[in-house]
Amino acid sequence: MLRTVLSVNLGRGGADAYTDAPSGLTGIDKRPFAGPVEVAAPGPKGVGGSGLAGDMVCDRRHHGGDDQAVYAFAREDLDRWEAALGRSLANGVFGENLTTGGIDVSDVRIGERWRVGGELVIEATSARIPCRTFGDWLGEKGWVKRFTQDAAPGAYFRVIRPGVIRAGDPVEVIDRPDHEVSVAFLFLALTTRPELRPRVIAAGEALHAEEYKLARAWAAAAEGAPG
Repeated sequence: MLRTVLSVNLGRGGADAYTDAPSGLTGIDKRPFAGPVEVAAPGPKGVGGSGLAGDMVCDRRHHGGDDQAVYAFAREDLDRWEAALGRSLANGVFGENLTTGGIDVSDVRIGERWRVGGELVIEATSARIPCRTFGDWLGEKGWVKRFTQDAAPGAYFRVIRPGVIRAGDPVEVIDRPDHEVSVAFLFLALTTRPELRPRVIAAGEALHAEEYKLARAWAAAAEGAPG
């Protein structure tokens, strides 16, 4: 099946009663953009926002920065949630920058690299962890728990080579590491299956910097545990 970007989604920012961002705003409401979008590394967490030009990140304490420059979610997973929730879910509604087709995004391995269009190269770093703002935005009771149990969180990427992308661009996997740490594996380790944590270190420095620090601590604890 052809791997493609079905839409490139940008958020302009809006008020949210549940966000604890000082601004009271959230950029989770992302809408498909009909045109080319420049993508580049935005800068370190806390300073840089989104990697996509024109996309707003309202709380840079928890979102954005180089290791969370781009968030991708599969249209196939949105379709599953449409059936489960009995409602229409437009591209971008989960706050994703890239809605993809033909890709199991949660099976992407940490450190996996994609070429999107002719120029952009991005590298998977982390899994999306659901928050209260996400649940409030969707208006679904118990959403954080349901999303966590589903364990198909979509993937964050850093920008390796900047470029311009648009809806319809092909996605080419140009490097797929041979370790076991997929986005879903990492998500489970961070949430419901802590026994997986000592194995996350296999992804190495490709991990989001904060999770690499955790992975090293988990590995060291496992090595020091009694046999």
